[in-house]
Amino acid sequence: MSTSTDHGRPDPEATSPAANSDGRPVSDRGDTVCVIGAGASGLTAIKNLREHGFGVDCYERETGVGGAWNWRHDRSPVYASTHLISSKPFTQFPDFPMPDSWPDYPHHGQLLSYFERYADHFDLRSHIWFGTEVIRVEPVEGDRWDVTTRSTGGYGPERTARYAAVVIANGHNWSPKLPRYEGLEQFRGEIMHASSYKDPAQLRGKRVLVVGAGNTGCDIAVEAAQQASRCWHSTRRGYWYAPKYVLGRPADQVNDSLLALRVPLRVRQWLYHWTLRLTVGDLTRFGLPKPDHRVYETHPIANSQLVYYVGHGAIGPVPDVARFHPYAVELADGREIDPEVVVFATGYLPRFEFLDASVFGDSAGAGRPTLWLNAFTPGHPTLAVAGLLQPDSGLFTLSHWQTVLFARLLQARRDRPERATAFAQRVRDRAGERYSGPVKDSSRHWFEVGHADYLRAIQRALVELEGK
Repeated sequence: MSTSTDHGRPDPEATSPAANSDGRPVSDRGDTVCVIGAGASGLTAIKNLREHGFGVDCYERETGVGGAWNWRHDRSPVYASTHLISSKPFTQFPDFPMPDSWPDYPHHGQLLSYFERYADHFDLRSHIWFGTEVIRVEPVEGDRWDVTTRSTGGYGPERTARYAAVVIANGHNWSPKLPRYEGLEQFRGEIMHASSYKDPAQLRGKRVLVVGAGNTGCDIAVEAAQQASRCWHSTRRGYWYAPKYVLGRPADQVNDSLLALRVPLRVRQWLYHWTLRLTVGDLTRFGLPKPDHRVYETHPIANSQLVYYVGHGAIGPVPDVARFHPYAVELADGREIDPEVVVFATGYLPRFEFLDASVFGDSAGAGRPTLWLNAFTPGHPTLAVAGLLQPDSGLFTLSHWQTVLFARLLQARRDRPERATAFAQRVRDRAGERYSGPVKDSSRHWFEVGHADYLRAIQRALVELEGK
C-alpha cells in the first residue's frame, strides 16, 4: 500500500526504490496510476480511477485546476467573453450536473467554479501535485511507465516514479498552429495568435484582420466589429454559420433530438439546410463565400452574431490571405487591405512533448496519434489519452466515459486477463476508426466525433470488456 503524507496525498518518494535503464533512481508506485493534467479530462480521470479502487498521482503544471478553462493559466486560450458553445446539459459531467439557475451557455468563470466544486466534492485535490510538470514518460518492462517530473519552469531536481498505468490529459488547445505566408516576417503591423487574445481592449480603435472561421475566429471578429475602427474577416472557404438557438431551444439540443430518433444523416442535413435558409438565409449576398461542403462535414460553427455584424457592414468578409507586405496584406483576389493588427485564429495542434511520438504510432511527429476510440494505443494497454476529441457537442461527458472504460480495463487486467487480452486485440484491429460522418481533411478535424456515435462505441466496448 502506498504511503501518504499528513494531508492525504501519496508521497512518490516514500515508496520502494528502483532504477531505470540509465541507472537513475526510481520510486516504484506499485499499482498507482499517473494522470497528467488537472483540467476537465484529468479531473474526471482521477475521480473514476479512485472510484474503481486505484491510487492516483496527478501532475498539474499550473497552480490550480481547470486546465484550458482557467484563464489564469499561461496556456489557457480563454478570453474575457468566452462562453460554452455547447449547451449546459450536453456539456456537464453525467454525475455532477451544473446548477439549474445557470444559463444555457455558461461563461468561462462559471466553468472554472464548476471544476473547482467538482474537485472539492469528490476530494480530488489531495491527489494532485500542483506546480509540477511532466518532462518525460517512458515505457518499461511489464507494461509499466517511468514518469519524470520537475517543478514548473525547470526549477529543482528531476524525480522519476514508476506507475502501473498513465492517463494523458494535457489538452489539445494550447499549442498554437501558426500559418506561413510570404512576407509575414516583414509585416510592420502587430501579429498575434488567438491564444494571446484576452480582451477586446487589444482591438479598440484599430484596423483589425481576423484570419480563421472557427468558433474562436468568429467570436473575435464579432468583438472587433464592436471595438475596432474596421474589421476584416478572412476565410479560406465558405462555412455554415448556425444560430445558437433554433425553435426556441439551444441548437445542439434540437440536433440531439434528431440523433436520438436515429434520423439518417442526409435527412438531418436537409433539415439543417432548410432551417438555415429560414433563419440565416443566403450568406453569399453579404460577400461570404458559398460553402464547398454539406452541413456536418466541418466542425459546427455556432454564432448568432457574426451574420448580424456582417449584415450591418461592421465585418467585411474577405478571401484567404495571399501574402504580406510591410504595410499591407494582399488577398487571394488581388485586393490589398491595411490592417494594424492581424489575429490568427487558426487553431491548435496537439503536443505530447514528454512522450516519444512512436509510442502513439506517430512516426512523423505531426501530433496525430493512431488510437482506438481516440483514447487507446496499440501495443501499450496501460496507456490512455483522455479528452483528445473534437465533438459536435460537449466534451466532459465523453471524457467521463473514456476514463470509466480505462479504469475497467485496468480492473480486467488484474481480475479477468482474458478479457483484457481480447480488448487489446480490438485496439490493434480498430485503431484509427472514425466516429463521425465524412469531414474535411484538415488538422482541425483530426479528432472530430459525433457524440452519439461515439458514446454508442464506448458502450459497446464496455459491454465487450465485461462479457455481458
